[in-house]
Amino acid sequence: MATAEKTVRDSAVAAPRGLLKPLPPLEPNLPLGEAVFQSLYRALQTGVLGPGDRLREEDIAGELAVSRTPVREALSRMQDRRFVVPAGGRGLLVRRLDLNEVLELYAMREILEGAAARLAATQITRSEILMLEDIQQRLDQSGEDHAAAASLNRRFHEVIAQGARNRYLDLAIAEIKDVILLLRDTTFSEPGRNEAAGREHRLIIDGLSSRDPDAAEHAARNHIHEALKIRLKLLG
Repeated sequence: MATAEKTVRDSAVAAPRGLLKPLPPLEPNLPLGEAVFQSLYRALQTGVLGPGDRLREEDIAGELAVSRTPVREALSRMQDRRFVVPAGGRGLLVRRLDLNEVLELYAMREILEGAAARLAATQITRSEILMLEDIQQRLDQSGEDHAAAASLNRRFHEVIAQGARNRYLDLAIAEIKDVILLLRDTTFSEPGRNEAAGREHRLIIDGLSSRDPDAAEHAARNHIHEALKIRLKLLG
């Protein structure tokens, strides 16, 4: 624990060579290998790390004030999860998706999110629907804070998946969410996307509230289809 606490204090120091931004601080009370992995994972979530960024054991160990052993363990897990690929003997690179992977990713995401909404239409509780409405209100108020909007959007979809009450669907969606982390720019950075996504979200909520599986699935699939259009625009 002492090591983790020391890391929290030291994390404000400028990032060493090889890391463009400081990594998120270690969470206390976690084994060091897990804490380092979670720091790297949060760095992907928040855009601190993105496609093409190089990760080297010595840089991460210096940044987080830990030995190389937990860093090696964390990087091995990152590689197992296909977040990173070898960089020819010079550490690892955050993986960059090609166009076909992006198209395949969104095709599967549309299917899974549609299935989640369909199942949730008959399983989701009233309190969860109220939670979705609250999240959407906060999304409406997020303005130009694209990171906040992206975080709230993730939570919106998590609540729907939770409402589907299907553990295997949860696992499949979680894997898709991991791959999405490799797409650095959020679609909420596109002007007008927040407002459009809000309209799409409300159609999903309407389908869930009326307990209409067809409407909920259609709205969810359309939402992901529209998100793909923005993603392709961002990719140029």
